[in-house]
Amino acid sequence: MEQMTLDGGFDEPVLGAQTAFRAIMDALANPGQPQALTPVTIGAGLAPELAAVALTLCDHDSPLWLDPALAGNDGVVSWLRFQTGAPLATDPGKAQFALATDAAALPAFERFALGTDEYPDRSTTIALALPALDGGTPLTLRGPGIRDVAHIAPTGLPHDFVAQWAANRDLFPRGVDLLLVADGQVIGLPRTTRITEG
Repeated sequence: MEQMTLDGGFDEPVLGAQTAFRAIMDALANPGQPQALTPVTIGAGLAPELAAVALTLCDHDSPLWLDPALAGNDGVVSWLRFQTGAPLATDPGKAQFALATDAAALPAFERFALGTDEYPDRSTTIALALPALDGGTPLTLRGPGIRDVAHIAPTGLPHDFVAQWAANRDLFPRGVDLLLVADGQVIGLPRTTRITEG
């Protein structure tokens, strides 16, 4: 198991969190357009982009689910608890946020909190670290926040991603939202986005 110290974080905590929050919100408001994430200083075991998302969005009131690789790393768990205070959820259906590094180990979207028709915001936002945000299967995006169409080609998505996403979108206003992160950037995919291959 890799170990990491409890220090690290944004070089300028307030400004860093504000800048990262703006990047995440801009990514969700403009699906498919990569946004630069504020750099985070951190030890081994947790992608800096995932750390930035956790530091920005998670607190003691937001249950956090970790994929098996992260949950099994005591250093990562200790760092997240120390830096965010977020309680860890073992059931993805109880999580407000989720961090994942391995798409193959990510539960189906339907297993996460999907919200309700009355409270659609009570759903999980998933941050998935990928090898790269380009070089993968080309995807076409349509929907709110997109003028005509947008194109992305992230590497390392689940093999059945497009089908899972279509089922997630059909649940609207319920459903999960997704943040894809790599190389210091984030791409937002809100549940309203239509995604097709090609």
